[in-house]
Amino acid sequence: MLVSFHRTGTRRYAVIVTVTGEPERAMDPAPGYDDDIPHDLVHYVVEAELGFANGVYGSAAQGAGTFVTTAERDFSPRERARRQRRQRRRERTRRIRDGRGESEMAMSERLAAVCDVAWRRKHGQRPDPHRSAPVGRLEDTTRVERVVARLDALAPVWRALPIGEKLVFEWPNVTPKNAMELERSGRADARARNAASARARTFGFFAPPRKR
Repeated sequence: MLVSFHRTGTRRYAVIVTVTGEPERAMDPAPGYDDDIPHDLVHYVVEAELGFANGVYGSAAQGAGTFVTTAERDFSPRERARRQRRQRRRERTRRIRDGRGESEMAMSERLAAVCDVAWRRKHGQRPDPHRSAPVGRLEDTTRVERVVARLDALAPVWRALPIGEKLVFEWPNVTPKNAMELERSGRADARARNAASARARTFGFFAPPRKR
């Protein structure tokens, strides 16, 4: 299964899953956009790094989950939201029947919140005083450290991602499948910016004022 995190607009992203032989499915817009690391990308890293087979993405790989087919994105925003809610209700019912899936999903949600806060504190971000931060457990320590290390590697890539571009993972890999392509693109953009700056200097945009 391929999982793509698309930067679709200013403070907006989508998650698209592609399973061989099945229609493409998406969550668009996806919840919890963030300039540093969006909510569903944290979720992906938690589940992939820790080997959760019945969380959000493990379920999607089995053809289940809360994603809707991309054809349904052509509906109005209200209708799309209604269908996503209906899909979430079906998925909750399925997980209740499967006790292990429900337990793993709850653990995934909890660890995603704990790892998100741990990563932000590591990088000096202050918590919102009006919201209670999730509290980790002693047994979480090693798992949180593993996930935070992965987020350290991915956050700069996401931050630099232009609108219209995407991070693509092959589940359950935690390194983007298109990492080399993004790196080459970033170098090309940097060269273009440097060349434009050089041309501007050549044409005198940054020339010092002439002495009278």
